[in-house]
Amino acid sequence: MEEFRRENTDVVALSVDPLDKANEMVEKTGATFPIGYGLKVPEDADKVGAYWEDRRKIIHATSFIIDSDKKVTQACFATGPIGRIVAGDALSSIRGAKKKKGARRVT
Repeated sequence: MEEFRRENTDVVALSVDPLDKANEMVEKTGATFPIGYGLKVPEDADKVGAYWEDRRKIIHATSFIIDSDKKVTQACFATGPIGRIVAGDALSSIRGAKKKKGARRVT
């Protein structure tokens, strides 16, 4: 998380789990970023185009990188257990976008 802080980047997570399960996840993983809870299936999933499963009432992993202009620069929509934006890839994307944006200001 320190690398994200150095990049002045916030990390948040959202879950369909109720508050007690979200708190368990924080304790289990040691997460130091906000975790929202109680998302509704399918209503909240449909708002962002996420894949969801009615039988288990889950929203499959959906990741976004949003820049300082509130523009989605990267998105990953999983349909199962494979397909995630991992921390290293997110940092590379964020750093690359900052360099590109900085270069535009110079010219």
